Amino acid sequence: MKRFEISFGLLKIPTDFLMTVLAFMVAYKLRLITEPIEGFSKAIDFSVLPTLAQYFLFSLKAAVALIIVFGLGHMYTLKTTSKFTTEIRKNIILCIIWATLIISYFFFARMFPFSRLAMAYSWGLTLLFTIFGRAIIRFIQKGFLHMGVGQCRLIFIGNNSITQEIAMSLSKNPSYKIMGLIGNKTPEGNIKCLGNMSDLETILKRNKVDEIIQTKSDINEAQDQKILEFCELNQIDYRFIPDLLEVRRTNINVETISGIPIISLKPTPLDGWGKVAKRLLDIIGATFGLIILSPIFLITAIAIKLDSKGPIIFRKLEDGSPARRVGQKERLFTCYKFRSMFKDTHHLRYGELAKKNLRKDGPLMKIADDPRVTKVGKFIRRYSIDELPQLWNVLIGNMSLVGPRPHLPEEVAKYQKQHHFVFNIKPGLTGISQISGRSDLSFDEEAKLDRFYIENWSILSDLKIILGTLGVIAKGYKE
Repeated sequence: MKRFEISFGLLKIPTDFLMTVLAFMVAYKLRLITEPIEGFSKAIDFSVLPTLAQYFLFSLKAAVALIIVFGLGHMYTLKTTSKFTTEIRKNIILCIIWATLIISYFFFARMFPFSRLAMAYSWGLTLLFTIFGRAIIRFIQKGFLHMGVGQCRLIFIGNNSITQEIAMSLSKNPSYKIMGLIGNKTPEGNIKCLGNMSDLETILKRNKVDEIIQTKSDINEAQDQKILEFCELNQIDYRFIPDLLEVRRTNINVETISGIPIISLKPTPLDGWGKVAKRLLDIIGATFGLIILSPIFLITAIAIKLDSKGPIIFRKLEDGSPARRVGQKERLFTCYKFRSMFKDTHHLRYGELAKKNLRKDGPLMKIADDPRVTKVGKFIRRYSIDELPQLWNVLIGNMSLVGPRPHLPEEVAKYQKQHHFVFNIKPGLTGISQISGRSDLSFDEEAKLDRFYIENWSILSDLKIILGTLGVIAKGYKE
C-alpha cells in the first residue's frame, strides 16, 4: 500500500474528531437561539444549562465514542478508493448506532440531556460535518491524483475479455494509471500492448510499476515463479484472478472489481494498519529508550573519549562520506553507532584483515581477534551498547525496533536474488536472528529467519523479540 493512500486514510481520524467537536459547539449555540417548539422542546431551563466548557468536554467524549464506532464499522480502512456513496451510507448507519449509544448512556446513568433539541442538533450536525470533512479529504486527494501524485501505476499480464472489463472499470478511478498490458497483441480493446512475457522484466522496470494484475491463465510454473520473485524483489503489489494459479502465500486479500473476484498476494501482513501499529510501537519504544538509557549514553560517550582519539559516534568513513546502510526498498541511510574501533580503520577490513574473515558462507564479514576494536569497543559490542544510537534511526523512520539487520552496500551487492526479499520492510535494531544464534547462524539461515519474520509479522512477535533481545544482552555476547 502506497504511503500516499495510508496518509489520506489516517487523515480521516482527526478530521472526524474535529468535525464532531465542531458540530457539538455549533449545536450548543444553535440551541440557545432557537425558540421553543410546541410538543418537542421547551424554553431552556438555565438551572440545568451546562456551560460551554462543560459541553465542550462532553463533545470530546462523544467524539472519542464516534471514532470507536467508526473504527469497529471499518470506516478507517486505509484503502481510500471505495465509492463515496458507500462511505456516506455507512456513515449514516454508524451515526445512528452512535446516537443510540449516547441515548443509552443517559438512560442507564439516569441522567437527562439539558435539551433533546440540542442532542438532535448535535447528531444531525455531526452526520453532516463528518460527511463534509470526508468530502474535503476526497477532493484534496483527487486533486493530487489528477496531477499524477500518488497514482498507482498498473500493468496487466494477459489480454482477454476479463482484462478489458477490469481495465474499463479502473480507468474511471483516478487512483490508477493503466500503463498497458503484457501479452499477445490483438485488435480488441484500447489498452496499449507493451510486449510479451519474454520482455517482462524490461517492461516492468521501464514503466516503474506499482501493481500487477494477472488475468492470463496459461502461464507455466517457471513464469509464475519469475513474476512472484520479481514482485517481491521490487516491492510491487501482485494480484490475480482466482483459479489461475495455486496460492502460495498465507497473506492474501480478496476484493472484487466489476463483480470479478481478485486475490492479492502480500509479501507481509505488515501493511495498512499493521504498518501504522508498528510505526507507533517504534516511536513509543525509541522515545522511551532514548530517555531511559540517556545515562548509559553519557557514560559510554565519556568512556569512548577517554579510551581513544576520534568521534564518539561513528557516522562517517575515512574520506568524509556518510557511513551508509541499506534500508527498505534498498534506500541508503546513515546508520548511527557508538565508535567501537580506532579512528580511520574501517577500510582495513578490505585489506589483509579480509583473510581473517570467519564467515565464508555469505557476503557478511566477521574478523577474528579484530585489532581495530578498542578496549571500550569490546565491552560495548559484547552488550550491544554500540547499537543504541540507532534508536535515533528508529525515531526518524530509517529503521524499526525489530526487523532484518541493516547491512553495508558492498555486502548487499553480493546478495543473491532471493536475499533481496528483506528490503520489503525497514531494517531493525534487533531481529529474530539476534535471539536465535546471532552470528553463529549461517547467512542462509539468517535469511530464512528474516523471511519467516516478514511473512508472519505481528505486534506480538515484535514484543517477544524485544523481550528476547533484552535477555540475550543481559547475558552478554562474546565475539
